[in-house]
Amino acid sequence: MSCNRVELSGKLAALDAVRYTPAGIPVINFSILHQSSQIESGMERLVQCEVAAMAVGPLAEMIGKRRAEQECRVVGFLAARNRKSSQLVLHVNEIRF
Repeated sequence: MSCNRVELSGKLAALDAVRYTPAGIPVINFSILHQSSQIESGMERLVQCEVAAMAVGPLAEMIGKRRAEQECRVVGFLAARNRKSSQLVLHVNEIRF
């Protein structure tokens, strides 16, 4: 069984400009600031993190028109930043503002 699905809420941050691949496909890199309270081993824990994210296609253009600090909920999957890196990036497939 293989499962790679992430759902995260937070605020848009560090929005790069939309760029285009040589094939003309829009891509945007951004990050999501997340803050929540989670239960771990029976204890409440405050979680704060910044998650690197990217979107491709029409979704990239839509995100590029938004402003930083805007609340959102995203759904996507994790993948390595590139072939030579083990750093993870959230590839966003859905976003709700």
